[in-house]
Amino acid sequence: MTDWDTLRTLADEGNEKALDKLADLADERDDTAALSELLDEGCERAGEHLTRRAAAAKDLLELQRIRDAGYDEAGEVLDQLLG
Repeated sequence: MTDWDTLRTLADEGNEKALDKLADLADERDDTAALSELLDEGCERAGEHLTRRAAAAKDLLELQRIRDAGYDEAGEVLDQLLG
């Protein structure tokens, strides 16, 4: 397993697979702050993880924040929950 710092360096150099792996590791660690930071960097995988968590919690405000941060699928989930 590659460590967080190595993946972070690779992601900073534009490696999208490393960015996705960071999101997966953050999700495994239940680190929503790291997921939010990764989403702000444009990481779609972080958006997936955050959307899944917000949908399970029925957190409509968080879904809106995720959509506003650029992960459009969160808006679709929000619309479904609003019915």
